[in-house]
Amino acid sequence: MTNNKEALPRTTDVLVIGYGPVGAALCALLGRYGVTTLVVDKVAEVLLAPRAIALDNEALRILQMAGLGEDAFERIAIPEVKMHCPYLGQFGRANTSGTLDGHPKLVTFYQPDLERALRRQLAAYPDVTFRDGYELVDLEQSDTGVTAHLKDRDGHHHEISACYLVGADGASSTVRGLIGQDFQGETYPEDWLIVDAKAREGKAIDHVEFLCDTRRPTPHMPAPGGRERWEFMLQPGETHEDMERPEKVAELLAPWVAPEDLVVERKAVYRFHARCCASFQQGRVFLAGDAAHITPPFVGQGLVAGLRDVANLGWKLAWVVNGQAAPALLDSYDRERRPHAKKMIGLAKLMGSLVMPRSRFKAITVHGAMRLGRLVPPLRRQLEELEIKPPNRFRQGFLIKGRGRKGVTRGATLAQGLVRHDGHILPSDDVLGDHLTLIGFGVDPRECLDDASQTRWQAHGGAFLQVGLRGQHPGAGTAFAEDLSDCLANGPSRGTLVVCRPDRVILHDGPARHAERIAEECLSALRADLQRSR
Repeated sequence: MTNNKEALPRTTDVLVIGYGPVGAALCALLGRYGVTTLVVDKVAEVLLAPRAIALDNEALRILQMAGLGEDAFERIAIPEVKMHCPYLGQFGRANTSGTLDGHPKLVTFYQPDLERALRRQLAAYPDVTFRDGYELVDLEQSDTGVTAHLKDRDGHHHEISACYLVGADGASSTVRGLIGQDFQGETYPEDWLIVDAKAREGKAIDHVEFLCDTRRPTPHMPAPGGRERWEFMLQPGETHEDMERPEKVAELLAPWVAPEDLVVERKAVYRFHARCCASFQQGRVFLAGDAAHITPPFVGQGLVAGLRDVANLGWKLAWVVNGQAAPALLDSYDRERRPHAKKMIGLAKLMGSLVMPRSRFKAITVHGAMRLGRLVPPLRRQLEELEIKPPNRFRQGFLIKGRGRKGVTRGATLAQGLVRHDGHILPSDDVLGDHLTLIGFGVDPRECLDDASQTRWQAHGGAFLQVGLRGQHPGAGTAFAEDLSDCLANGPSRGTLVVCRPDRVILHDGPARHAERIAEECLSALRADLQRSR
């Protein structure tokens, strides 16, 4: 990353507005692809106030793709989420122990640590430049690019020409306003006091709990560094000023923390929102994270949704900027991401209705029904094993239409497990790298294509990988991954080819004898006008 003392660039391939975790993650992905990127923000420093607190396995996998290893920032694995009713006791539980795709199902973290880790990672990319002290005031689009008008701290105006612009500038997004994408949805009428306390080493709980009391619902969870968070819903007549008084905070936390032991790190009153734009794109301008959608916090998916956005958008921008795909590829971003974002908002609203029962009667009825539902195995799995969570899978967008072979779902993510590659044991995503990969399960995909097809595939960012069962050994010439966790080679049948996008989404599949057709259909889709070809 270029240092901040140099002159502001006049041109860039991608201009990112907002250097929070979503903007930084996008820059990290673009940096890995070698895309010239400029990111601007009004402030230089990472905000020290903790905000987001939860990440799931999908978010951790995206951060892995952005270059962050397991030790890049501290996190706490959460084994379970409990839901308590004052009239019925514990009525619900979610099992969040174990891993999915090589990552814990649920962790809590300290957001400033994550942002610092992303900024350290960006230091490795010379094509990414950060400038602070600049504010977007206007933009204009043409057939060839975007002209952004920025204002610096001294009130001077600057123009930057970019091929594409991404607004990752949060819930009050200037970019969203400039392209006329108003939020649709609802704002909860209740305010909530969020209290983050520190110096809780050895005293904090080890799980997440929801105290679903009609009088004052209270989510409660631990965080790294001896931290703990509580969220208290305000009652009618309570003001922000009253709730943030030290005496009131101490009173609310008295069941958990003695006043003399209380060390408050942050206290603030918020109003939660469930809102989404009608489109995440207008021409060459895109919205990501809270600029595109705002999710109530009850399922911990706010930042996760933003990371899903940039994983989807980042590689597409890179392929188009580098001439490996037609610009129409970018039209698939909204079609793939917005439906899932809306489903996650719906799940958060459902969870909110459980956390915030309006009356004792409703609490007993709803919580009692959930408690009884745990006696029915299918319902129990839905609730306890997180099957109620909408899968990050799509049916419309950049995928080759058709039914996948056994063990393959087009539009879904490819599983990740441990593999042996070149004598090293590592996660399979690290072998896939930043490519469009033709994977052969039990077969060498290169041997299925002639030399001309191989050359065309690689010219469009393609790579090759053979996956074998544990104990099998590579042949010559093609990257080989020995599946040590039986999550890859035991899915698709032997002799199956799968095309995996750089964001780990399955684009196409078929038998090895159809290799030429599979490769050509993928390359044609990259080159084609997607609206016409779908």
